[in-house]
Order: sequence, then structure tokens, then C-alpha cells
Amino acid sequence: MPLTPHVEQHFTAGAVVRDAVIGISDGLTVPFALAAGLSGAVDSTALVVTAGLAEIAAGSIAMGLGGYLAGKSDVEHYANERAREELEIAEKPDVEAAEVMALLQSHGLTAEESAPVVQALRQRPAAWRDFMLRFELGLQQPDPARARTSAFVIGGAYVAGGFIPLLPYMGTASASAALPWSVGVTLLALGVFGFVKGRFTGARPWKSALQTMLIGGLAAAAAFAIARAVS
Repeated sequence: MPLTPHVEQHFTAGAVVRDAVIGISDGLTVPFALAAGLSGAVDSTALVVTAGLAEIAAGSIAMGLGGYLAGKSDVEHYANERAREELEIAEKPDVEAAEVMALLQSHGLTAEESAPVVQALRQRPAAWRDFMLRFELGLQQPDPARARTSAFVIGGAYVAGGFIPLLPYMGTASASAALPWSVGVTLLALGVFGFVKGRFTGARPWKSALQTMLIGGLAAAAAFAIARAVS
């Protein structure tokens, strides 16, 4: 009797979503706080927009470069650990075999059940190395293009998020008049972003939306209050 195949659907774009979350979150919050702070000190939308665009450019480059360096670091770390495991397997096979045995037993297997697995891995050094990397060190081989992708995703998401709080300032000459619109538009964007992030991460979407709005709102309020106090 034919059986319906079981197809598991897993979300596999976690790294890209994580980078987009980082970029959009900071892109919405930092220019929003900057625009609110400047609005508390001056009433020139031209100044707010100019400063905001400069911040978006600098912030996207800095964030993108940070993502690139983090991705390169992951690749280098994996390569170093892989070389170390290969050396240990070649020079200290008995010690490594004992580590495999202990690792399997820590997952509930008996010594008798673990022994054939250990013996099979000893016949396959490459598989043994990958087993140790994955289950002893918790490492998976990173995508060599990950650093470049991370840089573009984080930087692009920062730019996309950063323009949202500046849009109201581009359509009026008064910063004080544009500020309420910027607050409304940005808080709405933060709420939508938080809701979507909650859906992806498994958190309660409405709670995530409220938390994201609260963080962005507090940052903007603090910047506005400081600017008012010193201007």
C-alpha cells in the first residue's frame, strides 16, 4: 500500500532573517532617535534630513562591515577548528575515540551500543572529523559567501529602515510639524517589524511588536528630551 511521503518543512533562511532583523531594527531606531533629537533643538527639516542621510550612510557602512567581519571570522574559526580536529585524530586517535564514546554515552547510549559507532568512525577520518566538529564543538561549516551576503543584507536593511523616520521631514519645512508624523510612521513600522519578527522567531507576535515599539519610542524620547534640555 503506497504511503504518503512525509515532507518536513523547515525555515532555512535563518541567517538572512537575522541579518535583516539587525539592520532594520537599528535602521529604524537610530535615525528615528537622531531626527527626534534634532527636532528638539532646531526647526529646520533640511538640517534633520541632511544629518539623517549622513547617519544612514555611515551607519549602513559600519553595520555592513561589522556583518562582513563577523562572517569572515566564522569561516576562519571553522577552518582553524577543522585543522585542529584533523591533527588530533591523526596524532591522538585513542583520546579522540574516548571522547566520541563519552559523547555518545552522554546522549543515552550504552558502551556496547557506542562501540560500533566509534569503530566505524575510526575507519572514516573525514566523517570522524565532521562528527567531532558538529557534536563536540557544535560547529557547522559556514557558507564561504556568508560574509558578503551578511554585509549586503544588514547594510541594505539599515538603509531601508532608516528612510522611514525621515520621510515626513522630506515633505514639510517645519521639523516640529514633521515630528509627530515621524513618530507615528516609525512606531507603526516598529510595530509591524516586531510582529513579523515574532512570527519568525516563535515569540508571541503582539508582545514582540509592543517591545519593539517601546524600545524605539524610549530611544527617540530620550534623544528629544536631551536636545530640548541643552538647546
